[in-house]
Amino acid sequence: QVQLVESGGGLVQAGGSLRLSCAASRSGFRLITMGWYRQAPGKQRELVADISPDGNINYAVSVKGRFTISRDNNKNTVTLQMNSLQPEDTAVYYCNAKRSTWSAEYWGQGTQVTVSS
Repeated sequence: QVQLVESGGGLVQAGGSLRLSCAASRSGFRLITMGWYRQAPGKQRELVADISPDGNINYAVSVKGRFTISRDNNKNTVTLQMNSLQPEDTAVYYCNAKRSTWSAEYWGQGTQVTVSS
């Protein structure tokens, strides 16, 4: 019972930047691991980055050094700052929430990111 709403997707030129934001409507946000995943046409959904309640961060090798994930526990939001974007980054990006005590994960509706060459 977690509602996740993404925003910030759009069209950008190669080498440009974009910032995605995810807002969660739930108490106990600071106890939840938040992440960003993406899915391109014909491919499986893959992890881009996630961040645990204590600040531990994982990045996909393909985005390390270009993307930065952060969270604001006062606003119940998680942000993905994407720099040096390339056409290979084109995908639908999804916000994710999970916790070890939960039996299921929760997903946002997705936001389209398109990078032109």
